[in-house]
Amino acid sequence: MECAAKGMAAEPCAGGVVDRRCGSCGAVAYCSRAHQIIHWRVHKEECERFAEQMRRVNLLSQFPFTFLEPPALNHELPSTRCFFLQTIKLHQKGLWKSECICGSDVASAKDLSIAAEWNLQSSLCPCTEPENPVPAVLASWEDYYQWRSLPLRSPVAVLLHWPLTLYHCLQLYRLQTSKYDGQDTLCIHYLGPEKELLQLATFGELRALFPGVQIHIELVGPEVPKSRDGEVVNISRYARCSDESCCCKSSVGSEDSSCTAVRLKLWKGFYHERCSDIMKDSKPHLIVAPNAGVAAYPSWMPTIIISCIVLPTYWCSLSFVFHFT
Repeated sequence: MECAAKGMAAEPCAGGVVDRRCGSCGAVAYCSRAHQIIHWRVHKEECERFAEQMRRVNLLSQFPFTFLEPPALNHELPSTRCFFLQTIKLHQKGLWKSECICGSDVASAKDLSIAAEWNLQSSLCPCTEPENPVPAVLASWEDYYQWRSLPLRSPVAVLLHWPLTLYHCLQLYRLQTSKYDGQDTLCIHYLGPEKELLQLATFGELRALFPGVQIHIELVGPEVPKSRDGEVVNISRYARCSDESCCCKSSVGSEDSSCTAVRLKLWKGFYHERCSDIMKDSKPHLIVAPNAGVAAYPSWMPTIIISCIVLPTYWCSLSFVFHFT
């Protein structure tokens, strides 16, 4: 964590330790009392809101599994999240490994891969091209499931909220401006990825949501492994299902990068530190910093808070309300 006052004071931050937290909310930290005092004129407007969020931090760690009753205390998996995954036989499997928080077997970002599978029957996951063209607007999970011919019992929304959040933001962008209409490439700067790094295969769903469009996403954040800084990941197929006879098993992604529908580039560090380098090759249509997403909220519109619009770039900060039906 960086000192919240970094860049605001004439004197640089003291040392490399940032261990002085706000006594009211505990959400921001400082390198010294002097920097905390300087930052208060900014922080005082948001301190109460941060404090409310921190009071629910344990609930946040379980989202979107908060609709479940907690498992019995004597259950071998005390985590609600892991208990749910076990009940649907997905615990520690494929793309679902990163949802597990029960032990040392949790996948590491150093091992991020696009080869992970859904571990679901083909009827429960989007492993092939959609049967019908994408509707003009998808505004809810019900819309999405109906379009993708998925039963509402499918748990894929738990993982698909990353690409569907981008889709929804871009729909809002289209309402504000037609700048990317008719273009064959969309550039997105995606700030602060964490768990998403272990679920990169789900971003392949953008192929169905934006057919014929090349999606370039710059994933920028401190959780990107240092060894993978600058790496480019091309996604030219959907994550596969568990049915051996499904046609998704025979679809082989093209090695030709010009045919790749989704290209992800990894950047280690904070956006303000890497921005000048990223901008040399990638001028974004959208900059998004998701502290949450459309997640399990049934209607997506209330989940989006527009913090600032700077055209031609559209900047979107995301939040959510706890709700599940």
